[in-house]
Amino acid sequence: MKIRLAGLVNDSIVDGPGLRLAVFAQGCPHHCPGCHNPQSHDFDGGTLRDTAEVIAVMRDNPLLDGITLTGGEPFAQPEACAEVARAAHAAGLSVWCYSGYTFEQLLAGSAEQRRLLKAVDVLVDGLFLLEQRSLELRFRGSANQRILDVPASLTAGQAVLMVL
Repeated sequence: MKIRLAGLVNDSIVDGPGLRLAVFAQGCPHHCPGCHNPQSHDFDGGTLRDTAEVIAVMRDNPLLDGITLTGGEPFAQPEACAEVARAAHAAGLSVWCYSGYTFEQLLAGSAEQRRLLKAVDVLVDGLFLLEQRSLELRFRGSANQRILDVPASLTAGQAVLMVL
């Protein structure tokens, strides 16, 4: 399956706990002022790759604790991102995802978006708000963003904050 990427970063330590493969999806509808990845907004930018290539990079790194789907907006490419997430789980890795959408918006979104949501362990949700930006927040850029335990949230039918 094809996925449009802004890039891959192996051994990231800022996109979730431990060593992670950060998968930067290309294309974002949110265009948050102050976004740290504005080059990822253009849906025609980046490079078109096969999900098998991403999965191979993941499998070739025995030190990874997990992967992080980020962007851009991973939920703009939900089928390809879900395929990568399922492969990560099959390899025993955790899956974090950053999205400008809220958990509630994703629950009400497309069937494909809900399938990706179900393949995620931790969701950092909400738009980046420049006026709420803080460098002291762990794993998020602005105070409005939540770090959610996705399986617990899906079971509860409402957002459940992750205890870090």
